[in-house]
Amino acid sequence: MQNILVIKHGALGDVILAQSPFQAIRQQHPDAKITLLTTKPFAGFLEKSGLFDDIWIDDKPKLWNFKRLATLRKKLRSGEFDRVYDLQTSQRTNTYFNLFAAGKKPEWCGYAKAGSHPHLSPMRTKIHTIERHVDQLGVIGVTDIPAADFSWAMTDISKFSLPSEIALLVPGGSAHRPEKRWPASRFGELACHLQNNGLTAVLLGGPAEADAIAEIRQLCPDAMDLSSQTSFGDIASLGAKAKLAIGNDTGPLHLISAVGCPTIVLFSKASNPDMSRPRGADVRVLREDNLADLPLQAVIDQLEITS
Repeated sequence: MQNILVIKHGALGDVILAQSPFQAIRQQHPDAKITLLTTKPFAGFLEKSGLFDDIWIDDKPKLWNFKRLATLRKKLRSGEFDRVYDLQTSQRTNTYFNLFAAGKKPEWCGYAKAGSHPHLSPMRTKIHTIERHVDQLGVIGVTDIPAADFSWAMTDISKFSLPSEIALLVPGGSAHRPEKRWPASRFGELACHLQNNGLTAVLLGGPAEADAIAEIRQLCPDAMDLSSQTSFGDIASLGAKAKLAIGNDTGPLHLISAVGCPTIVLFSKASNPDMSRPRGADVRVLREDNLADLPLQAVIDQLEITS
């Protein structure tokens, strides 16, 4: 039996975009033992996919912390892996190639130049993450990449007592990247517009979005606040139910769009939709260098509201 290691740390959007490659790898190795090396926030979620026989947590030790790095090296070597799919392809995970003993290195599909199947295409930093994964896997002969399936992620969302017609608003984004956020006041005005057209705005986020969500609900008290109440599975299920979703370039929107929800994503100059936009059946992008300059009407013009 083959032992396979797949490496994917995160963040959430990247994990969602890796679902098709995860499925392709399992399809390529139906009888193998496949271990996923990931970070703690995604372990429980990805375990439910059924694609992995084991999940290891990488706490990403500092590369100068030789004691913890030695522990990781011992663990990696203990897996006796025949092949590694490095879907993270970061500077960190490139160094993991060197943690395997000389003469006992597994086949390596990643960016490590000394690996057996390096992905060295000059286009790898110029194309969308999905196409990069497809191109990378093709180097090692994995060419059948199925559509992403998140049916396994669905949860029972009856606990939220949702109205029948909802739209998801995702006003958050990286806490250290405020330039990636459309102003909360605009989301509040949008929530009112949705309410006037028969859709209840459901607000998603975490503690970092508390102030923005409070401002939105001041403007639209009928909006439902589900911040800090939803698991990844709940977000997928909400996406499957919602009529549409609007939000910033942030992880949850990747999951929402991936389950088929019509999605409008707001990009600033801080990120490039050609490289990292969410994928799904109906994903539209609005981009403004400074999102504060993106008018409400531009978003309203994109809406297809079903009353």
